[in-house]
Amino acid sequence: MLRIAIIGCGKIADQHVQAIHRIDGCKIVAVCDSEILMAKQLAERFAIPGIFSNVADMLGQSSIDIVHVTTPPQGHYSLAKECLEKGSHVYLEKPFTVTAKEASALIELANTSGRLITAGHNYQFTPEMCQMREITSSGFLGGRPVHVESFFSYDLGDASYVAPLLGSSNHWVRRLPGRLLHNNVSHGIAKMAEFLDDEITEIVARAAESPRMLEFGGKGVFDELRVSIRDRLGTTGYFCFSTQIRPNVNQLRLMGPKNSLLVDQGCSSLIQMRNKPHKSYLTYFIPPLENAREHFRNARHNMAAFLRRKLYQDFGMTELIGRFYASVRDTRPPPIPYREIILTARIMDQIFEQIYPLPKTEETLDRQT
Repeated sequence: MLRIAIIGCGKIADQHVQAIHRIDGCKIVAVCDSEILMAKQLAERFAIPGIFSNVADMLGQSSIDIVHVTTPPQGHYSLAKECLEKGSHVYLEKPFTVTAKEASALIELANTSGRLITAGHNYQFTPEMCQMREITSSGFLGGRPVHVESFFSYDLGDASYVAPLLGSSNHWVRRLPGRLLHNNVSHGIAKMAEFLDDEITEIVARAAESPRMLEFGGKGVFDELRVSIRDRLGTTGYFCFSTQIRPNVNQLRLMGPKNSLLVDQGCSSLIQMRNKPHKSYLTYFIPPLENAREHFRNARHNMAAFLRRKLYQDFGMTELIGRFYASVRDTRPPPIPYREIILTARIMDQIFEQIYPLPKTEETLDRQT
């Protein structure tokens, strides 16, 4: 029985608890938050016995196999380091760390201490993403992707998140190097990193505030991002993050030398686009029918998964956590390769250096906008 603890008892912690409860062979034995009331409330909601306000006390008094760190990103490095040094494996919510240097240091520590660590990139393990890997590994694309595109949108309509962020210049999101973007883009970047070489030869990033953000008074808080990428092997990529696009878009496009794939996580679908030339006017009839067949196949698959209770909102988180726990039990590599975690962090570093190149003072914000 794996003994699990959670550090950071905010909103996201509830999702972790619910996902963990779906996994056999584990038990949440402790929760910790510097605001002890938050820890008490989480423990009361889910009948968790151990309640702590100090990480050292929790690790010293309880035998913990795996710790989930769900605090703001600024604490990820120090908390994960402390847990690894005390012998616990670590699941770190996204973004993994604030910088790539911190990410590399944690992974090196995990390797030297014989512990495992992973990033909370749960969108990598939704049903359609798992199916995508099966198809690409079969050679469907015809080789390495020629071009990769990732689209990720976010709704600013949640006032409970946006209002505190914009109401205080000291809000933890605004103190990240990439501010609002830093807390949101890692999911979309990680999906690209899986298919890019470690050596990135070109990154060009452009960012701006949307009209909606400016209406909220968020001058200098970029919520629109466009990034072009090229790696050493010639694969190109494009990443788009937006708070304006409707309906919300969460897609991955893989364009290969033979065939291509579209993963649409908004409706849990995977569209296979085969290279089948058609003569004359058949070009206008056959491809739409084939696309309709793909959509029907996805609808049928999703309905069957729903009836079997295998389709639910946090499937990706449950799947990732379950695979991570299995890697701990079986002493095998974690579900997300360390290479991809570090590459994601490196790409994010370079993006934020381009869009927020100067010290973050009010004077700087005026010059940038």
